[in-house]
Amino acid sequence: MAMIRVGILTVSDRGSRGERVDLSGEEIRRVVTSIGASVLKYEIVPDEREDIAQRLRAWADSREVDLILTTGGTGLAPRDVTPEATLTVVERLAPGFGEAMRAASLAKTPTAILSRAIAGVRGRTLIINLPGSPKAVRECLEAILPALPHAVDTVRGEAFECATDPHR
Repeated sequence: MAMIRVGILTVSDRGSRGERVDLSGEEIRRVVTSIGASVLKYEIVPDEREDIAQRLRAWADSREVDLILTTGGTGLAPRDVTPEATLTVVERLAPGFGEAMRAASLAKTPTAILSRAIAGVRGRTLIINLPGSPKAVRECLEAILPALPHAVDTVRGEAFECATDPHR
């Protein structure tokens, strides 16, 4: 497996104005670098659908990153638009990521059911929405981390056989 090149996009009105420290983005960085991934892109944008979509498109189309992890904007608040922005960008959905993250989080907190996080593929880049709190980021990444290397290899076009049974 080649090194995973990661972009972290934090979606936060207050963070984009410098009024809030981005603890969730830092938690993503900590977790992904612990598995040997390299963070090549990082930015904080406001909760504006087009700002989010523009950054996702630019990063994915540049092919500089294999994986974009967003944090924030996945709840039910009026300004939570990260899933909608992501839907305008991805070409194919990867619903298992959102399902796994919600299931893992729901085992710990009943409010996890409010998450609308999605995942999908644009070109050769996997895009996954994560919640906006460091604790939720950590819990969600723990749920999907085992699948990420293979998912990234598959999206890159470098993995073709998913079966583990050699007699399949």
